[in-house]
Amino acid sequence: MILRRSVLLACFAPLALAGCAGTGVGVPTGSEAIASARVATINADQLAVLLAAGEVVLIDVRTPYEFADGRIAGALNAPLTHFDPASIPVDKTREVILYCGSSRRSGIAAEKLAEYRGTVVRHLAGGIGAWTSAGYDTFANSPEDDPRSR
Repeated sequence: MILRRSVLLACFAPLALAGCAGTGVGVPTGSEAIASARVATINADQLAVLLAAGEVVLIDVRTPYEFADGRIAGALNAPLTHFDPASIPVDKTREVILYCGSSRRSGIAAEKLAEYRGTVVRHLAGGIGAWTSAGYDTFANSPEDDPRSR
């Protein structure tokens, strides 16, 4: 019983202390705070390490045409225009990480997915542009596989 009480105290003490803190200018409150607390960014180097270890389900939220022109190896395409959090694969051994061209669309999709799953969702800061700027490779469809040529 004492151990159980200690565990509960350890879990809830930070929440109680957070509730005592005042709010400052620019500090999100209410649902804004919940949404921002559930979305985080990851940089290209961190993503590269996780991908190499096979610990990521990578989702590209750009259009199919952008996806065809260049993507990070192993990425799945779930365009923001039709983004359905329920369609994103659930893999208990790998983290879902989103990306787009600049991180604007992936941030929007991350908020939707975080709200749907009730978990923190990360997305690539700076998008695929940051990925290529960091020197990492992308892959494109061959011309005969380009969806625009159909």
